[in-house]
Amino acid sequence: MTAASEQPEADGAWDLVVTPHLTPYFVYLAAFLIAAAHITVGFLLKIGSSGVLFRTSDQIAMGVLGILLAGVVLLFARPRLRAGASGISVRNLLGYKLIPWSDVAGVSFPSGARWARVDLADDEYTPLMAIQAVDKERAVDAMDRLRTLLERYRPDLSSRPATS
Repeated sequence: MTAASEQPEADGAWDLVVTPHLTPYFVYLAAFLIAAAHITVGFLLKIGSSGVLFRTSDQIAMGVLGILLAGVVLLFARPRLRAGASGISVRNLLGYKLIPWSDVAGVSFPSGARWARVDLADDEYTPLMAIQAVDKERAVDAMDRLRTLLERYRPDLSSRPATS
């Protein structure tokens, strides 16, 4: 496998690129507060006598723990959806997946769900964490644009006879 086939397409090759709008603000603030709180507690461990002997390594460990937890929280700012001729590219918290249009059975945003999803064959789906309910009108617009692309690249889905 060549390096070019492992590398996702450049953003210019995609018809639609969507990232969450409001969630990153909360995520960055939460990550900062978590890291700052742990680092502050690390500095304060040796102040005063509590009957427990804290060492410098405990202080460092507290700060490092805060930074690690903040890093985990920052994963929630990572989701992205890209759609183009090659399919739907989904990047959620931990992984990246390119779903070819031939595998897509539809896109949906179930009532009460936090984010949208790509419907696949056999009642399977892949969550689209980039399109979130908290983004309201932006989410509606993103779903409309994604459905338009679905009609363009999978016209066979819209030509199915209606069932009663």
